[in-house]
Amino acid sequence: MAEYGFAPLLSGGGWPAALGWMAAPVLALLVDRWLGEPPAPWHPVVWMGRALQRVGDRLAPPAPVAQDFKRFWLAALYWCALAAIVLIVALAAQQLVWVLLPPAVAGLALGVLLKPLLAWRMLHDEVVAVEVALGQSLPAGRAQLAWLVSRDVSALSAVQVRESAIESLAENLNDSVVAPLFWFALLGLPGAALYRFANTADAMWGYPGMRGGRYWQWAGKWAARADDVLSWVPARLTAALLALVASGVPMRALARQARKTPSPNSGWPMAAMALALGVRLAKPGVYTLHGHGRHAGPLDVRRAARIGQAVVVAAVPAVALVQGLWLAWWSYGGGT
Repeated sequence: MAEYGFAPLLSGGGWPAALGWMAAPVLALLVDRWLGEPPAPWHPVVWMGRALQRVGDRLAPPAPVAQDFKRFWLAALYWCALAAIVLIVALAAQQLVWVLLPPAVAGLALGVLLKPLLAWRMLHDEVVAVEVALGQSLPAGRAQLAWLVSRDVSALSAVQVRESAIESLAENLNDSVVAPLFWFALLGLPGAALYRFANTADAMWGYPGMRGGRYWQWAGKWAARADDVLSWVPARLTAALLALVASGVPMRALARQARKTPSPNSGWPMAAMALALGVRLAKPGVYTLHGHGRHAGPLDVRRAARIGQAVVVAAVPAVALVQGLWLAWWSYGGGT
């Protein structure tokens, strides 16, 4: 086996290191529950966002332009360069942990490093806060929702505010929890870091038109497609976990509803949540999921948050299974 690699068995630590690596996601989720997000000056996703903002301000033009393949490839080059930096830093941090610390302690340290790359407590609290704000007034609910979504919230009804909050929870359950854990299970800390970079880049660059005074049709296309590729498997895994913990979600109906969204991935967890709750979720003029469902009521946002929590718990053994299969493959010939 190689001396260096993404799985701890390849780093010369043996099974103690492998067990530490498998425990890292559990510790990361526990730290997330206890402490939440680190301060912005120390948050790696904030660093990624700032770098993307600086580059994006130079890449995207201030007005719409026709086909601009030069800008597309330049954005792709910048994306790859920034992604390479993220990978190198994450790999260096992971290797230092395994080299400098005993295997058991290294697993704990890796869990602490993984924590900023996932965020369930913040997502849960922000979504529940939307319903709390709606209890005060519709404008307060809209204002709280604006922290979660990029769409215009000024004309949304109370039902539409709830629908948007539930959609955001379902979609970000994949983006902020399941997908980072999935890529960590396959590629260690570099995998989780690369995914969060790609997802952040899509959130900042991946728009088909004007946003923030910039035209992203060509400058953001690579970022959008890269996120689609990296999210393809995790989005479907998230939907499967939602169906599992909610029970009674028909898989054929889930697949049929998931295809109604323009995104190849976000429809899967959103459709699963709509079917699990029995509610209609829609973005006006774009899609309607589970159109025969009832309107989302005051209790449905909290129900969605409880289902999301159950998915986070169920993700732990699911990720451990992926890690175990990966380690077994390397142990018995795949990595030789």
